Amino acid sequence: MNGASSSGGIRAALSYCVQQVRRYDYHHYLCLLELPANMRKAAFALRAFNVETSRAMDVASDPKIGLMRLLWWQEALDKIYSNKVIEHPVAQALTSVVSEHKVSKSWLKRAVEARINDANRENNDIPQTVEELERYAEDTTSTILYSTLQAGGIRSTVADHAASHIGKASGLLLLLKSLPYHASRNHQFSYIPVQVAEKHGLLVHQSGQSEIRKDSREALCDAVFEMASVANAHLKKARELAGSVPAEARPVLLPAVPAQVILDSLARVQFDVYDPRLARGILGAPPLLFQLKLKWYSWRGKY
Repeated sequence: MNGASSSGGIRAALSYCVQQVRRYDYHHYLCLLELPANMRKAAFALRAFNVETSRAMDVASDPKIGLMRLLWWQEALDKIYSNKVIEHPVAQALTSVVSEHKVSKSWLKRAVEARINDANRENNDIPQTVEELERYAEDTTSTILYSTLQAGGIRSTVADHAASHIGKASGLLLLLKSLPYHASRNHQFSYIPVQVAEKHGLLVHQSGQSEIRKDSREALCDAVFEMASVANAHLKKARELAGSVPAEARPVLLPAVPAQVILDSLARVQFDVYDPRLARGILGAPPLLFQLKLKWYSWRGKY
């Protein structure tokens, strides 16, 4: 393949990444538009990788097929870091980004492995503690932020620390928002930990197995509030670090804004994840208001 056709192939792959993020992860698409132009290529490739792996189980009619998709990505990462050709636009874009920016393989492997472990979990195998979900959120969400910072040449322990908190908050809140979807798909609230469910009277034991009740909306709201409070604490910790975060890292941390929007939307509906208002606009907020808020934080160099 000559240089011109190779360059055209990469451009097409990157265009595909942008469109996938725009279609399936619109709030983060808007965040990435606020990045400096020289950081967007890597950021969109990494976020498209997250789209591919996060949707693997959802787009498959059979969970085994979804798991196969994730295992394919696990193998694809080995090929990407060996600079082997893969006929997949997101993989092609990632290969280019990895070659150009030396993004650490460990973060991406960690993200895929966390999703594989989650996919292998039985529906009635409920996480025991909030800490387990925090680890899952960090492995799948914070790692994308770590990789984006790294691709941008930003080496800052404080920025990484803030990214860890933002990823945990964002991951937890997205899990909460998607509880009704997972309950309808798996007939179980798979992401409410035993510890929280028991505290709020949601845990029932049948035939030697634990299940979470789906008939108490008030108790569910209380459980969601408790978990959302954990996410809120992570956002606060991330913002407490803002003064020490390098200016060039702050645009990468803008996903704190959509996380805050989810939190505010949940608060407006008294943490009732079944309230239809959560599905309106962007994460429950009017689109124009969301975009103005994001622009305001970006313009001020905040997150």
